[in-house]
Amino acid sequence: MCRMLDLHQAVLARNDADAQQLRAELAARGTVAVNLLSSPGSGKTALLETELSLATERGIPVAALTADLATENDALRLARSGAPVKQVLTDGLCHLETDMLRGHLAGWLPDDTRLLFVENVGNLVCPASYDLGESLRVALASVTEGEDKPLKYPTAFGLAHLVVVTKTDLAEAVDFDRAGFLANVARVNPGVEVVFTSVRTGQGQGVLLDRALAVLDGGPVHRPVMAAAPSHHGHDHGPEGHGAGDGHTHGHGPHVHGPHEHGTVGSLS
Repeated sequence: MCRMLDLHQAVLARNDADAQQLRAELAARGTVAVNLLSSPGSGKTALLETELSLATERGIPVAALTADLATENDALRLARSGAPVKQVLTDGLCHLETDMLRGHLAGWLPDDTRLLFVENVGNLVCPASYDLGESLRVALASVTEGEDKPLKYPTAFGLAHLVVVTKTDLAEAVDFDRAGFLANVARVNPGVEVVFTSVRTGQGQGVLLDRALAVLDGGPVHRPVMAAAPSHHGHDHGPEGHGAGDGHTHGHGPHVHGPHEHGTVGSLS
């Protein structure tokens, strides 16, 4: 049991080192990576398609890499935005790892890319423990999933720099407890911004794009309390120090806006 745990920690430690290297390389080329985590069916692909289309309309150089166990369905949807899109098939692996991500970026990511959106595998457990070199980590949950989602998956929501609630047009139909959800987010990640969105009504349109651009411009990034705690590298505790370094942490409730190892990491070039 201890040897298995040691191996798991070694894999995560190596991934963290690779992630720091990738984050530095992306920063050097003027690119910010955004890591999107959610359960399957949360609506993150629909939201991301909207954000990519908006970026294309504004002339902002963006790209997206989407991961799934099988099918290229999400990549085909996202490509309708006109942005460069690449599908990653994990062949059964329930999460992305940094060297896997870097291998797909090498020789593909356009040189002028300012924002790289990474749609992680639909899963709130395994992906939460892996830093991908992102500067902005976003945890998404739809109103149909219930207000206790942050408590059930404290690492995913506890390490997020931004929390996005999707499908708000269905909130009344499913009796979504907005106040309860906000309280639960505050318990695992005090001070994190929470934004409510609906692709159907347009509520919160542009939120991912605007927040990512703010990071690109050197704006402050929320620093989760969990990220400052000692890293345990398990599914109940996330990797230490994700994101854009020393951001700001607020000591009150969340801000709300309603409108196996792989190969050695090499160079992106």
